Amino acid sequence: MADTAPIRPEERFDEERVAEYLHRVLPQLFPCTDVIFDQFPGGAANLTYRARCPEGEEWVLRRAPLGEVARGGHDMAREHKVLSRLWREFPLAPRAYHYCDDEEIIGKPFFVMERRRGAVVRTDWPDGWVDDSQRKRTVAESLVDSLCDLHAVDPDAVDLGGLGRPDGFVERQIEGWTRRWDAAMTRPVPDMEAVAGLLRASLPGANRAAILHNDFKLDNTMIGSDGRLVAVFDWDMATLGDPLVDLGTMLAYWAQPDDPTFLVFGENAVAIGEVMPKTEVRERYAARSGIDVSRVSFYEGLALFRIAVIIEQIYARYVAGQTTDARFAGFEPLAPRLAGAARALLS
Repeated sequence: MADTAPIRPEERFDEERVAEYLHRVLPQLFPCTDVIFDQFPGGAANLTYRARCPEGEEWVLRRAPLGEVARGGHDMAREHKVLSRLWREFPLAPRAYHYCDDEEIIGKPFFVMERRRGAVVRTDWPDGWVDDSQRKRTVAESLVDSLCDLHAVDPDAVDLGGLGRPDGFVERQIEGWTRRWDAAMTRPVPDMEAVAGLLRASLPGANRAAILHNDFKLDNTMIGSDGRLVAVFDWDMATLGDPLVDLGTMLAYWAQPDDPTFLVFGENAVAIGEVMPKTEVRERYAARSGIDVSRVSFYEGLALFRIAVIIEQIYARYVAGQTTDARFAGFEPLAPRLAGAARALLS
């Protein structure tokens, strides 16, 4: 199945200028100036395009979204830094080849990375998978195991020891996402203030530092025909910190019909919790990683709080007219629902 589409009108750029730039700086990847562009239409934040010469290989261009972005978000320089190094020890990270900070080229900083092939599972399982319980089970196992493998990578072995400041990381997460909420909110949500207070009052002890993806979930990965992961995408928030932050994020997005967050994600995500329940996810992660997960509910609550902020940031761009993507019109009720689920979990 085709995974690209024509570029949305408001997300177009000067294709001739970009083609000439790519041929000049990456002639080994773009041996011509007749570069063909289209767009990967999935995802809800950063913009991702396919670029190829008529007879050449395909490559991926990735840039931040239109309009103003939150400080520290959509960091293309950070994502390029991670992907240009991490692939050596974590093969699921696509290799990045070039970073451009000249906003005159495409409108925002961007980078070029390799193209991976497979299925991105969002709202539905791929054709022929619905009744294939073993292959769906393999997806769930591969997700958990891949997260453990990422957290086992020595940051210094891939020259990423300076990627972040792990000391005090969780506290900074709470304060940073609280500030982002204050900047993005389109209306008051009392549960968001309550959740911020609950998080501050129940900080767990620190775990060892690990490389964090910081938005690890099923639809930020690509799945091969056997059900195993072939790629992990969206590394613009990667950092060093408590590995349970990643586990909490994955659990927050783990769509399970008997879970409160299913009211938010249920219509827009496959019910992977029917394949592997959250209890088993926690057990499998703990057994493979050796990390104590007894306080993981705190991290799942933190993840729900953060997701509420991210969704509100996207919805605020839609309200401001910075994107016409019709999907975002339905984001209005999601932050309050997530905040309510986080408050219930933390209480």
